[in-house]
Amino acid sequence: MIRTPKRQNVLPANLPPRGLSRIEAAAYVGVSPSTFDKMVAAGHMPSPKRINTRVVWDRTKLDEAFTLLPGDDGRQDDPWSDVTA
Repeated sequence: MIRTPKRQNVLPANLPPRGLSRIEAAAYVGVSPSTFDKMVAAGHMPSPKRINTRVVWDRTKLDEAFTLLPGDDGRQDDPWSDVTA
């Protein structure tokens, strides 16, 4: 039997895949899969693309959506903003 390499082993280490599974997409943005599902449903994360039978999230669209999430402005929602060295 001929074994084909897994998708992750085909790409060079410095070239991440463009399409991510649900589990990979959730890990990529740093949340659980169930939280990721809620974020997609709420429109905070992009909808997936369907490629034949596979459902994948575009990594660049995840980056864009992540950038738009609140909390990156360094205001009071950052618990470390008042800490001095």
